Amino acid sequence: MSDADRIAATFDLLPIPAAIVVASGGSVAIQMANRPFRLAGLGATTGASPLIALIAARITNFIESDSLREDFPWQFGDAVDCRYYQVTLARLTRNPEGRCLITLIDQTSELRTEHNLRREMMTDSLTGLANRAGFSDHLESLIDDTAQRARYAVLIVDLDRFSRVNACLGSMAGDELLITVARRLKGALRAHDVLARTGGDEFGILMTLEEGPGDADHLAKRIQNALSTPFRLSDFEIRVACSIGIAFGSSDVDDAEELIRHAQFAVRRSKTSGRAEAYQTQAFDIAREQFGMETALRRALDRGQMRLTYQPICDLATGQIVCFESLARWADENGTEYSPCDFIPVAEESGLIVPLGRWAIEEAARTLALWDRRAGGHCGVKLAVNLSAIQLQRDVIAPVVERALAANGLEGSRFTLELTESALVSDPDRIAGIMHALKGLGTTLAMDDFGTGYSNLAYLQKLPIDILKIDRSFVTGMLADRDKIAIVRAILSLAQALGMQTTAEGIETNELGQTLAALGCTYGQGFVYARPLEADAAYALLEARRN
Repeated sequence: MSDADRIAATFDLLPIPAAIVVASGGSVAIQMANRPFRLAGLGATTGASPLIALIAARITNFIESDSLREDFPWQFGDAVDCRYYQVTLARLTRNPEGRCLITLIDQTSELRTEHNLRREMMTDSLTGLANRAGFSDHLESLIDDTAQRARYAVLIVDLDRFSRVNACLGSMAGDELLITVARRLKGALRAHDVLARTGGDEFGILMTLEEGPGDADHLAKRIQNALSTPFRLSDFEIRVACSIGIAFGSSDVDDAEELIRHAQFAVRRSKTSGRAEAYQTQAFDIAREQFGMETALRRALDRGQMRLTYQPICDLATGQIVCFESLARWADENGTEYSPCDFIPVAEESGLIVPLGRWAIEEAARTLALWDRRAGGHCGVKLAVNLSAIQLQRDVIAPVVERALAANGLEGSRFTLELTESALVSDPDRIAGIMHALKGLGTTLAMDDFGTGYSNLAYLQKLPIDILKIDRSFVTGMLADRDKIAIVRAILSLAQALGMQTTAEGIETNELGQTLAALGCTYGQGFVYARPLEADAAYALLEARRN
């Protein structure tokens, strides 16, 4: 066997496709190819080799360069039966002039597996649509195209009653509903729009704007029409409404997840308004500000930065102070005062109203006990504390009040607890039970802001309410408004019929206080008597009135 035959036989033993090529006179030819190279269909001669035909220029450049090695990916075949190789060109050490070694590693299996796994990761298994990750990928590619950045919109479609269907009919019916919804949504879209399932009962749509923002509104209407026909599930026909939020692409937004969040934020407004809503930067900024306030409020509670102020409630017949209403106030370490109108709603939404409410009850009890000690006995007034509707739903109020009274040696009759009408509407039976438990402690119960809610008067007479507080909206400017006078008279008559006392809020002149007293109102509260005072100033006012 000649040396050339031995070299060829040894070359055939290589387990991967390999060939030695020669570049001469501007052409490239295969000098030697091993068996795996030939079996792979890569050819054995120059004319029959698709590899040489496609990368001849690259081979020539490599041979003419000083590089010892070059690696690059290469694919061979049509889309159906395409194979993927990692190609290596290496310079030969023996007779290197004009020759190089080509080896190929077949990566088809690995790349196909990676592609399949990626497709599974990007696809919702139930509907076959893109999932949240896949939707973000589509959106990212569009954002990267700066020419298209302001010519698209993201719509988030949230099914309003899906959880109820799941709970009542089971998860299989819920899955069936999602599949049917996906089909209807697909039917409402244009061919080039992208539909994805971005959450449990949430779908995302990426659409291009051909004629402007109005395209998104038209699509929202088509979606609502598509879902308006009832869905047939088992023996039921169910209509599923949806809330739609829209976020428009712009040069200012270069993050896919941020744009999706904008559309989801708009969905929240859509749930309230009942129509498709577009994202508004101002509303989002307010929400971010509220999250910042929530964080600051949590820290303020931990650091003891909250305090109570006290506004006197006077007997309109005698002018004597009979009670102080406790009002929460908050100033941060920089002395910045936050309005209760701002931080109380944040506390209710975040759940911080529970620790805030507990603190207010305990702080009011400590203050009243301190005033008793300074007076050498009963200081002569009660303290009123407001109870939030959210607080009543989430906390066990009666034991909290009982512990605060016991810890400070106070009787229940020294406390007035104020509830709003909205608290009763939320869960009447449960709230009635709480009120009876509080009444059992000896406390006085007042209904705050009466006349602004939706109380059931038949139910009202069954509750252990002692005082109706007439909302300031009826009291302020009452003397110049006959309608307000009529409303106040009606509330006073109702309270008298039910055996309740009354407190008028927002009294700003002595004349108004005298008129209310003449009409039969029991107590009054407002700036004419005093603005909310710090604890020491409130006690000083009490002492001054007593003397």
